[in-house]
Amino acid sequence: MQQQPNIVHLKSISQLVRVLGFPAPSHPLIALVDYTSVSNEVFPKGQKVSLDFYKISFKPTFTGQIKYGQGHYDFEEGGLAFLKPKQIVFPPEDIESYEGIALYFHPDFIRNYPLGKTINQYGFFSYDVSEALFLSAKEKEVIANVFKIIVNELENNIDNFSQDVLVSQIELLLNYSNRFYNRQFITRKAVNHDIISSLDKLLHNYFEEENSLRNGLPSVKYISTALKLSPRYLSDLLNSLTGLNTQQYIQQAIIEKAKEKLSTTNLSVSEIAYELGFEHSQSFNKLFKTKTNVSPLEFRQSFN
Repeated sequence: MQQQPNIVHLKSISQLVRVLGFPAPSHPLIALVDYTSVSNEVFPKGQKVSLDFYKISFKPTFTGQIKYGQGHYDFEEGGLAFLKPKQIVFPPEDIESYEGIALYFHPDFIRNYPLGKTINQYGFFSYDVSEALFLSAKEKEVIANVFKIIVNELENNIDNFSQDVLVSQIELLLNYSNRFYNRQFITRKAVNHDIISSLDKLLHNYFEEENSLRNGLPSVKYISTALKLSPRYLSDLLNSLTGLNTQQYIQQAIIEKAKEKLSTTNLSVSEIAYELGFEHSQSFNKLFKTKTNVSPLEFRQSFN
């Protein structure tokens, strides 16, 4: 292991399995690890770890409560979590967190396949661990069957067709995950509606407390940090429920606040732009017309 300032950097899958105490993988660019055989003392408490490859963790069961977004929810059916290369993670402190299996594959394993170019479209690789995909019993069965195929392929003799089969199974796994995440956004309505309510309140307070005067327009990073969600998860959640990503949702709130000021105050367009956090009134005019098909002055005149 190469030690950087408080970060263990694992460059290869062979290096990882050696650290975990397993024999060399049958293929140097892909491996499947059963964490029931891994000690939670592999990494010291609080040790940060960075991988140069992808990781998909599958836990058939979860015990107790799981952190999900802003709260904790009981979910015993199992779930999936995803990591992309170069993400910094903290290994869990409790041995129960190591239960389940994990699929590791290097970017070079898929580089010459279409998946090598499209894998960045699977946004859940940018989610936080607390934003895992929680599976129903039927979904868990589907995912378990895909993992069984991968296990069988890795345990057989590697031949000229093995990589094709394995890459196709990884892509199938990712496509199922896309489907199941979309289901999760829709079915967890109470949780997601609470998030949207918190977002609306956050944006309302941002303008009412004149944060825009001090800090400019609210950013996606500011909003996601305040809501304790990863930017990509929040954007995907909003898109599934409202058809807007986070930036578009923020712009919608800005336009609504602008309409309120245009119709209820005597502030000039430049003053309104400044109060909303725009550095230049031209940028405000352009955004307003793009979103409403009329200029701020034309909108104001419609009330006279």
